[in-house]
Amino acid sequence: MQTSDTHSSCADVADAEGQTVNKAWAMPDTYLILLAVALLAFALNFLIPAGTFETVTQVVNGVERSVIDPQSYQRASDEPAGMSLFAEGGGIGFLNFAFEGMVSGSKWGASIGVFAFILLTGGAFGLIFASGSVERGLFQVIARNRDAGHWYLAILCFLFSLGGAVFGMGEEVIPFTLIVVPLLVSMGYDSITALLVTYVATQVGFATSWMNPFGVSIAQGIAGVPLMSGSGLRMALWLLATCGLAGYTIFYARRVQRQPSRSLAYESDRVFRDKAVSANALQTMVRGDGWVLLLFCAGIAWMIWGVVERSYFLPEIASQFFTLGIVIAVVAIGFGLNGLTANKAAAAFKEGAQQLLPAAMVVAFAKGIVLLLGGDDPQGASILNTILHTAGSSLADVSGAVSAWFMLAFQTVFNFFITSGSGQAALTMPIMAPLADVVGVTRQTAVLAFQLGDGLTNIVVPTSAALMGCLGAARLDWGIWVRFVLPLQGMLFLFASLAVLIAAVSGF
Repeated sequence: MQTSDTHSSCADVADAEGQTVNKAWAMPDTYLILLAVALLAFALNFLIPAGTFETVTQVVNGVERSVIDPQSYQRASDEPAGMSLFAEGGGIGFLNFAFEGMVSGSKWGASIGVFAFILLTGGAFGLIFASGSVERGLFQVIARNRDAGHWYLAILCFLFSLGGAVFGMGEEVIPFTLIVVPLLVSMGYDSITALLVTYVATQVGFATSWMNPFGVSIAQGIAGVPLMSGSGLRMALWLLATCGLAGYTIFYARRVQRQPSRSLAYESDRVFRDKAVSANALQTMVRGDGWVLLLFCAGIAWMIWGVVERSYFLPEIASQFFTLGIVIAVVAIGFGLNGLTANKAAAAFKEGAQQLLPAAMVVAFAKGIVLLLGGDDPQGASILNTILHTAGSSLADVSGAVSAWFMLAFQTVFNFFITSGSGQAALTMPIMAPLADVVGVTRQTAVLAFQLGDGLTNIVVPTSAALMGCLGAARLDWGIWVRFVLPLQGMLFLFASLAVLIAAVSGF
């Protein structure tokens, strides 16, 4: 008996030690990581002096844009200015960064515009899914053909990658993620698979695009190279990258389908598995489903038309989905779908918005970090301006293909702070384009380094509003996502490095 107790005690101690080790090695929460980055940004104010650039108006592809004058850099002060811990009067101090990040910007972008877009879209899809019609309709199209599921994954990869390449999809992919995640989980995949075929695919397309209006087109205009020039190589890169992503996704999805518990998202996906309706209940469409699906398809078509023909962005798209959600809820209540009532619809709207609230808060925190560094206005005193100027001056001493690779590396890092493709192009290309002339590579190569560095890291940086919105739609913590995506990010960076080196050596 004594020996048995001893063994039991040892086992308890071992379990306790194991739990302690597991807790010690647990990935920090996304908010803790952002708080640590905010502390670093605050500290940099005491180490790096801020600087400013003058801007000039330049016609880029027929549109007037403000771009920096690379020769106009000036230090705002000889020494680092530091920063207060708490600022009054609407200023920025360390303790103000969360609030200031949340209310900064305009309805057209980060952070307040993206914040509202994420919450309204989440609420609207709460209304849409409350009817159950979309789930039943998608089951009829895909879930009954489980043997062909892997082909559907490849098709989705190519469609969303094409959307990123042609339209520059970013935040627009969040609503589609809300649709695809529960569908793929019900098919035996996981939310990570859904993120690969939606968000990651759009960013691969964005990065390798030959015509993306928010990235490569602006960069080419600023660099003074013909619009859509070099399309042959870029199309080849897009095809290679998209095929590679599709293959990677199918390989991963098969493994998860065989052993669901191996997925890093297994626990967080429980909410989708618990909500999944049984296959028997989905076999038959019910009265009213046809009207809901017709309205849903019409709404998606309306959104696509608006983006392509009318240049709709966050304010219009959010309002479109809000309208679609209300109309579908009214129809669903009229037909009694899923027992929906007005009060239940209101609850579904609140639950949908609540689901994406953490992602919206992360967007605010990320914008606050940029504000701690001085903001992204080139005319305002900012540490980012000093970093940009220093990087450009340092690369002038490196020549040839090595310099082209360092351009890629710089754009990759800089994208953490400025995730907007057009914003990063306006800040960096006026420096990188003439720098390319000095170091002996073509401006076309400098543009390629920009678009690959800017686009591919969007799949990992927590400052990307689109990424955090999609993670919110998948109910996946950024820390868990990073554990999965870092190997893929490494492979994509090697792919980008090889592409830039070949371009530099060949005189692309």
